[in-house]
Amino acid sequence: MFGTMFWDLGSKRTKEQDLLNAMGSMYTAVLFLGVQNSGSVQPVVSIERTVFYRERAAGMYSAFPYAMAQVVVELPYLLAQAVAYSIIVYSMIGFEWTVAKFFWYLFYTCLTLFQFTFFGMMAVGVTPNHHMAAIVSTAFYSVWNLFSGFMVPVTRIPVWWRWFYWACPIAWTLYGLLESQYGDRKDMLDIGVTVDDFMRKYFSFRHDFLGVVAAVNVGFALLFALVFAISLKIFNFQKAIAV
Repeated sequence: MFGTMFWDLGSKRTKEQDLLNAMGSMYTAVLFLGVQNSGSVQPVVSIERTVFYRERAAGMYSAFPYAMAQVVVELPYLLAQAVAYSIIVYSMIGFEWTVAKFFWYLFYTCLTLFQFTFFGMMAVGVTPNHHMAAIVSTAFYSVWNLFSGFMVPVTRIPVWWRWFYWACPIAWTLYGLLESQYGDRKDMLDIGVTVDDFMRKYFSFRHDFLGVVAAVNVGFALLFALVFAISLKIFNFQKAIAV
């Protein structure tokens, strides 16, 4: 569906709108796939948590091994999902076929799925049930959407609100996706600047910052997984579940 919507968009690099359209394809995919994964994992984690309470009461295992097992068991499925999506969509959109750029795209797609899946698990961990987790998650999705840097780039966000842009995982994902594909291009746009200059001036993206961007994206995924593990250890919602 995404491939047909943005067919051969990646090969167009002559207009400012071409770059904005390319970022739009990434923004749409990140938000749609991420929210879908986060929402689908929450009911499963909520049910499994009830089983965990019983097993922990029986002294079978503690919270951290259980939480880490839940995190690790998601990885093969998410990796397969990311590989299937990236191969199909990358070729249909027509991004530049180089090994480095394809694997950057695959890398950030994987981290998007990791972040949102672990965030969904974390939301269940800190709330009594998956219904409450869905409500809390929706509030985060709305704010992340607003500060993702797509509708309002960071250069146009008021200074006193930019801290939320840098604290937004979607913003870092879009930074990595767009910069890895276009940050080294010297094509001249119709507005009289090169692609890399436009990226730097309009989005404040720097190509030499890709390593830091990758590390921050990994950090968000690990943070959500860690908070999920800590919440299982600290919080006990058995009474709330019984009611």
